[in-house]
Amino acid sequence: MKNTETPVKKEETKSPTAENQKTIENHKKAAKHLEEAAKHHTDAAKHQESGHTEKAFESTLKANGHYHLAGEQQREVSKNHAMKK
Repeated sequence: MKNTETPVKKEETKSPTAENQKTIENHKKAAKHLEEAAKHHTDAAKHQESGHTEKAFESTLKANGHYHLAGEQQREVSKNHAMKK
């Protein structure tokens, strides 16, 4: 699998301020929730293939919960970026 990370410019490697650190943490939290959502969707597909529709439904609900939490973190990131302008 290819590395899909976006390269960071050298000029952006300054020591993070407290506000910048908060934005970094929000990015990381959003990414973690999206990874969890993907995991639960994969589980849901496996359960559905096996005919376990109730388990598939439960995994889908978990995935949706993580997706919602990721959205909250993304909104915080957007607020932080908007305040800097």
